[in-house]
Amino acid sequence: MTIIGLITARGGSRSIPGKNIKLLAGKPLIAWTIEAALQCKELRRVIVSTDDEKIAEVAQQLGAEVPFIRPVELSQDDSSHISVVLHTIHWLEEKEGFCPDYIMLLQPTSPFRTVEDMQKSIQFAKDNHAVAVMSVCEATKHPYKTYKILENGTLEYFIPSNIGYKYRQALPKVYEENGAIYLNKRSSLLQDQTFLPTGTIAYVMPEARSLDVDTPWDFYVADLVLKNQGKTEE
Repeated sequence: MTIIGLITARGGSRSIPGKNIKLLAGKPLIAWTIEAALQCKELRRVIVSTDDEKIAEVAQQLGAEVPFIRPVELSQDDSSHISVVLHTIHWLEEKEGFCPDYIMLLQPTSPFRTVEDMQKSIQFAKDNHAVAVMSVCEATKHPYKTYKILENGTLEYFIPSNIGYKYRQALPKVYEENGAIYLNKRSSLLQDQTFLPTGTIAYVMPEARSLDVDTPWDFYVADLVLKNQGKTEE
């Protein structure tokens, strides 16, 4: 199995300007993902796809490859991740004749993802001959306990059920993608053009490693946690 790590990091971020190279606990946000990926021996290459020259420079200084600058049309707010991954696949084949078996998409907004998480997801793919592995965590809000507000302002269960009152532990477990790891066969990405094809295997991660840094509050919390971890390790 030839596997590459692909880190996608565009320059434009409305919620947190310059998010991907903003310092988080003393180092650029993207550094947490690049450093972990470079330690994963199963990854043949660690490539960063970005439209931003500053991000490219930081990524290269950290040891990642930046073989191209991503086209502007693939770096908009509404640009899909699948189109960015497909662009990388086509570029590597056309420019280098390189066709890896699997692509591991690693978003820089998951700084708590570990080398072990990457290695275990790869092992899951090998053991199950899986077309894809996606990292998930237990959903923080159970869908049976969510509501919608009707036009008259009253509440109604989002998912009608007759469960009555039950402790969370008594409800069936539900999971949500945490954005940390998407491991997909190259052939499936080209054919199915989805990160969740039929037969995708779940890799369950704990809540403590599943924080997705999307808002200023997320960034603040991640910064506090990582700084505290650094103090306890000293």
